[in-house]
Amino acid sequence: MTKITAYGVRPIEKPYFDKLNKYNFEMTYVEDLLTHDNVEAAKGTDAVLVRGNCVVDRQNLEKFAAWGIKRVFTRSVGYNHMDLQSAAELGIQMARVPGYSPYAVAELAFTLGMTLFRHVNLGISQTRQGNFTISPAMFSKEIHTATVGIVGIGRIGYTEAKLYKALGAKIVAYDPYPSDAAKDLAEMGTLEDVLQQSDIVSIHVPYFPGKNEDLVDASFIGKMKPGAVLINTARGELANVDAILNGLDTDQISGYGADVVDDEVNIIGKSFDTEAAIPDAGVRRLVAANPKVLITPHVGSYTEPALEDMISISYDNFNEALTTGTTKNEIKAK
Repeated sequence: MTKITAYGVRPIEKPYFDKLNKYNFEMTYVEDLLTHDNVEAAKGTDAVLVRGNCVVDRQNLEKFAAWGIKRVFTRSVGYNHMDLQSAAELGIQMARVPGYSPYAVAELAFTLGMTLFRHVNLGISQTRQGNFTISPAMFSKEIHTATVGIVGIGRIGYTEAKLYKALGAKIVAYDPYPSDAAKDLAEMGTLEDVLQQSDIVSIHVPYFPGKNEDLVDASFIGKMKPGAVLINTARGELANVDAILNGLDTDQISGYGADVVDDEVNIIGKSFDTEAAIPDAGVRRLVAANPKVLITPHVGSYTEPALEDMISISYDNFNEALTTGTTKNEIKAK
């Protein structure tokens, strides 16, 4: 029986792992994300399953290789946490989950967008302090009179666009390679066109280290429609904190909602006694900017359908690799 150690498995997730284990793998669950401190938990098993923000670097991979572990797969779409080059050199196979329920992240992005668009965050912040006055900052449009811009209209962006479209919003989108369905749903345009028109801009583009850090910079913010809302459920590295905070200070944008931040390995999944204890200065500044800034702790994919997809596809990846030597979802160094 194949033994697999799965890292980053929350207690609420264990029953799903057990229920979906149709190949009868012998599973060992580790609640914490993989680090240099808990790598020993995988010793004696045949394969490892990780999630985003696990430390899958050369140091850990060398230990896996020394213990005879030949497969280290991730149950996430993104794999920038996986050292593909070291894995190839050490003879370790890697694979990912290419997609899961697109509604998971799309619904959260939509929720953040509507919350900021209708200034719900500001209203709640005031009433919690006993202030029931209505300020000019709470004045709002209605979504059926607004334009929503989707930057990256793949499966998730397309799903979010459908949610807004159902409420009557005009949808515009920028994507170098849009699907026919996306072109039917949205009015396609250049990035500048989308930014200039949109009352809400939602980002759904992959992060490519060394290539598109700070995609959302001062120039990006400056091209947005004054007073628009910006949503980022893609990657924290895509957004320049200084540019966002300056945009908020000058009222170029009215709100920023994100499910992602920089330095997630040291932040997500951890509880800090005070705001000042958050290890990343940029994240501290974003948190302090509430209610203009809303940050959620990377919970976009934390839904039942998405979890079941991630687990089922991961199990299929292992079974396919074990029976055929490869898997259609294998990832390799370029």
